[in-house]
Amino acid sequence: MAPNPALSQHLPSEVSGYSILPLSLPPLPSYPVSAAHYLYLRPHEPKLPTPAAARSLFLVNVPFDSTELHIKRLLSVQLGLPPGRIEEVQFEGTKRRTEGPQNAVADPKKEKKGRKRKRGNEHGDIEELDGTALPATWDRELRTDGRTAVVVFVDRLSMEAAYKAVKRPEKGHTMPIWGEGMEGKVSSLGIARYLQHSRLQYPNRDQVLEAVNAYMTEFAAREAAQARLQSRQRQVPDEDGFITVTKSGRTGPVRQDVAQELALKQKQKQKGLEDFYRFQTREKKKAKAVELMKKFEGDKEKVQRMRERRGMFR
Repeated sequence: MAPNPALSQHLPSEVSGYSILPLSLPPLPSYPVSAAHYLYLRPHEPKLPTPAAARSLFLVNVPFDSTELHIKRLLSVQLGLPPGRIEEVQFEGTKRRTEGPQNAVADPKKEKKGRKRKRGNEHGDIEELDGTALPATWDRELRTDGRTAVVVFVDRLSMEAAYKAVKRPEKGHTMPIWGEGMEGKVSSLGIARYLQHSRLQYPNRDQVLEAVNAYMTEFAAREAAQARLQSRQRQVPDEDGFITVTKSGRTGPVRQDVAQELALKQKQKQKGLEDFYRFQTREKKKAKAVELMKKFEGDKEKVQRMRERRGMFR
C-alpha cells in the first residue's frame, strides 16, 4: 500500500464553523485505488442542552461503514492521543444507551389525557419492547452518505484535546488511514457480509423461542400495569371531582349493603356541589318556586273550606 499523502496546504481549516479532518480510504480488491474522505466536526451544541453536550463533538459526513470502534480509534490513537477517553458514540438514527431523562420511563399519570394507547404502528406491526427483539439478521450496521454522529468523551478536557488535534495538526502529519488497525475487530464487508446474512436469516429455534417468550412476558407485565392503573382511576376522582371513565370487562353483582355504602359515599362526595353549575342554580330556584306555588294553592283551599264551614253554623 502506498504511504499516506501529506495534508494539502490549500485545504481550508474550517467550513461554516466545522473543522475538516481528511481521511485516506484504503484501496479495495474491487476498487484498487486510494481515495480521500472528509469528516467535518465541531463542539456539540444541541437546541436542547444536555449534561453531556459540553464534552461532546458533533460529526458530519461519517463514512458509510463507521462503527463505534472506528470512531474511537480515529479520535484517539490515530490522532496521537491516549485511548479510552471516549465514553460512547451516538450515530444518527440509533437508540441512545446513555441513562438520563431521555430514556427515563414515562409515568402513566403524567401522560396526556385522551391519548389512545396503540399496540402497533401504522403498518400493523407489533411494537418492539426493550430487550425483546428477535435475533438480528445483519452482523453489522451500515450508514447512508452524509450521516451524523455525536461522540461523548469522558470529560471536557479530553474533548478539547481531540478537537485541538484536528484543528491544529502537527507539522508533517499525514492523513489518518480509515480502518487502520481494525482487522479482525469488526465484521467483514463484501461477499462475506452477505454470506453471514444468509446464515443469520435462519436462527436457532431456541433463540427464537427465547425472544418470543421474553416479548410475551414483557407484554403481559405492561398489560397488568395498565390494568392496575385503570382500576385506580375508576376509584379515585381527579382534581375536579370527576371519575375517569375507563374500559373494563363485566363484573359480578354487588351486594346490597356494599351498593348502599358506595351510594352513600358518592352522595357525601357530591355534597356541596349542588350549585357548582349555573343550570343547577336555575333548576333549584325553579323547583323552589313550584314548591311555593303548590303551598300557596293548598293554603287557599284550606281558607275556602274554613269559610264554608263558618257559613254552615250561622
